[in-house]
Amino acid sequence: MGLEVVVRRCLSHPFLSRWSSAKDGGAAGAGRGGAGAAGEAAGPAEREQIPVLQTNSGPGLTGIMTIAAYLVKQAKKEQLLGSTAEEKAVVQQWLEYRVTQVDGSSSKEDTRIILKDLNIHLEDKVYLAGNVFTLADILMYYGLHHIMVDLTVQEKEKYLNVSRWFNHIQHYPGVRQHLSNVVFIKNRLYTNAH
Repeated sequence: MGLEVVVRRCLSHPFLSRWSSAKDGGAAGAGRGGAGAAGEAAGPAEREQIPVLQTNSGPGLTGIMTIAAYLVKQAKKEQLLGSTAEEKAVVQQWLEYRVTQVDGSSSKEDTRIILKDLNIHLEDKVYLAGNVFTLADILMYYGLHHIMVDLTVQEKEKYLNVSRWFNHIQHYPGVRQHLSNVVFIKNRLYTNAH
């Protein structure tokens, strides 16, 4: 099973529906109404709901990290969770960051802090876990899309490392799916701007 199938399977589940805005192509409604799903227009109480995936073989799985890890293993793409103990820990760390910081951000100041943190982290890295593409990159991409699509050219240049990473991830085969392409000025992304 290819990466595109893993991403498609993840996107078909309600836990990702709340992360896609209506301007991203209308996929936000695809998962509404599912157990534990919170729609894009959800209020604060609904946003705090924990996503649940009901499996055929037992009780439902709860939480983004649990559900994502389950789907990755079902697709036999365990390398997306990291191959060493350190990579696995880093992937877990970024999935937690996604849930606690990115999904919990509610102000422009929160967004600025997130972009600043990521920009520093990605200064000498290709992917969030270093030099290997993981589930952290996929889910962070989906968490940041609505932010990146609204940035001005100047803001994208201010967070040059995030822009470079985001542009790379959105062009990774099978990742972007239904989301709109975010446009970047490429000559700034790939020059040595240090």
